[in-house]
Amino acid sequence: MKLHIITIGKPKLAYAQMGWDEYLTRLKRMHTVRITQLSDKYAYDADKILDTSADTYRVVLDIQGQLLSSEELADFLRDQTVQAREVSFLIGGPEGLPREVRERADLKLSFGRITLPHDLAMVTLLETLYRSSTINLGLPYHK
Repeated sequence: MKLHIITIGKPKLAYAQMGWDEYLTRLKRMHTVRITQLSDKYAYDADKILDTSADTYRVVLDIQGQLLSSEELADFLRDQTVQAREVSFLIGGPEGLPREVRERADLKLSFGRITLPHDLAMVTLLETLYRSSTINLGLPYHK
């Protein structure tokens, strides 16, 4: 499966960079993964963000989005693998994504109604994708 992770900025805190590196390495063992880390100056540039995710299935992280269990996300990933279409996961800046980007999403995904620090949201996305991928492969990571 082809995954494209698009973020505004990079993890800045040491713990987040370590988590990002760890789960990205794990995820790349299972999927083809592209990373695009846009500069903070593009945080409100809907056209730039949409251009970066053009021709992909867009999943935006949004607090008002759909809540999926790890197993439901695994099912989603399995279904997208059959479609053979690259899936982009978009994480906005600390203020979220521009309205135009959220409106053009194929799926709005939420990690819950709490607000996560930006760096932690980036690590959480990679860990969540890794966990769901291990479910699909029957690996014992998910308990």
